[in-house]
Amino acid sequence: MNREWRTGSVELMDGYGLEGDLSDVLFAIEGGFVNIRVPGVDHTQIVSAPAVRAITCRSSPT
Repeated sequence: MNREWRTGSVELMDGYGLEGDLSDVLFAIEGGFVNIRVPGVDHTQIVSAPAVRAITCRSSPT
């Protein structure tokens, strides 16, 4: 399966956290999950949709 990666920022609900700065990330939505690639972090982080407060998209799929 090919993910459609986009650039943008992700804001999580209170009580949730990810490693790194979420203001300039690559993200891909798959089912009820958001895959997030943060610059400087060597792995893809995944959160469930209820953990996400807002996503701001700045690009088309890659």
